[in-house]
Amino acid sequence: MDLDAYAAAHGAEWDRLALLARNRRPSGPEADELIDRYQTGASQLATIRSTVGGSAQGEHLSLALWRARLLFTGVRRNPLRALTVFAGVQLPAALYRVRWLTLAVAFATAVIASAYFVWLTSDPRAFATLGMPSDLRAYAERDFVGYYSASSEAGFAAQVWTNNAWIAAQCIVFGILGIWVPMVVFSNAQSLGISAAVMNHYDRLDQFFLYISPHGQLELYAVFLAAAAGLMIAWSWIAPGARTRAQALAQDGRAFFTVVVGLAVALLVSGIIEGFVTRQDWPWPLKIGIGTAALAAFLVYQWVLGRRAALAGETGDLEEFETGARRIVSV
Repeated sequence: MDLDAYAAAHGAEWDRLALLARNRRPSGPEADELIDRYQTGASQLATIRSTVGGSAQGEHLSLALWRARLLFTGVRRNPLRALTVFAGVQLPAALYRVRWLTLAVAFATAVIASAYFVWLTSDPRAFATLGMPSDLRAYAERDFVGYYSASSEAGFAAQVWTNNAWIAAQCIVFGILGIWVPMVVFSNAQSLGISAAVMNHYDRLDQFFLYISPHGQLELYAVFLAAAAGLMIAWSWIAPGARTRAQALAQDGRAFFTVVVGLAVALLVSGIIEGFVTRQDWPWPLKIGIGTAALAAFLVYQWVLGRRAALAGETGDLEEFETGARRIVSV
């Protein structure tokens, strides 16, 4: 098919379709005409895509059809259906895409934290730079454990949730900069290593692991995942592949920003565990088991549901109906 000739023959029809689609209050005859032109245009777009694939003319027609469809339908589906698709397909697909990088961030955090722990426990002079001995002893013997019961259960849960959710959102929002996520990962690992070293110096290392285990499993994994999503956004414009950098950043930015919603829920669960479970006088196996169960449920959601969505072709990005044409062109 000669695309230029085909476009010249039907260009006036497409322009009329685009004009009608921009009218937010069409009259009765205009609405009837728009429906007719929409049906004809959809057939013509199918012809173009089946014969020549992607083209500027096809994208121009696709945009006009999208506007016409939006004018009549308003939304593609009811909100509950859209929420089901988001939670059951789009979000797990996005989480699944960063699974290996999440484990890499976890490994890097463990290496950095362990290095700080070994350095500070083996070098008294380095340990002395952390602060006054009285302050460090108070932190190890009173403040570390007292932190978990310093305020009401609900207030403490809300506080840690908002703080951790803000950190996770920063990793994704500022991930495009490339340097922000490594800084957050290093700072987080450094804090873990220093805290463990201080607790170990005053023979409280067992308390360190016991008190962070109930909520820390899901909390730390969520932070690792946020860092991985931020790094993927940065990588999308560093190495876009066959896409343009603008296309790669738009598509991956939409896909991985959905991770913020999933992490907000995960961090809410970890905040509830930290506020309502960690402080309780329950057996430690029970409290740690609750945290392990929460992490296991999230891993099933990411690895099992996410794999199923990925095999179905999902990437976590919005569908073309929601985003319009993938390429903005001028004809």
